[in-house]
Amino acid sequence: MNRNLLERRLKSIGARLRRQRMELSIADEQLRHLKNEADDARVRSLVSETALADRERRGSDQQARAMYRHHTLLSNEIAELEMQQDELLDQISLLAEGSDV
Repeated sequence: MNRNLLERRLKSIGARLRRQRMELSIADEQLRHLKNEADDARVRSLVSETALADRERRGSDQQARAMYRHHTLLSNEIAELEMQQDELLDQISLLAEGSDV
């Protein structure tokens, strides 16, 4: 494969990785916040024992679970992009070794 093409793909993946890592950082913060909210709602539900408090607890739990799934998805996408990046770097390295011969 052409070295220029590999380098373009590598730059593209690098840009995608930066965006995904930034989004993961935001998701980390949101997940912590939502977990805290869910914990607080759980305590309020136990203390008050009302239907409204239980409904709020379920809503908070659902939001936290949804953010956890999003966080996991981002983590998996980053791992996949890092794998692709490593493969491209290996290919570029092999091309460089071949041209040195």
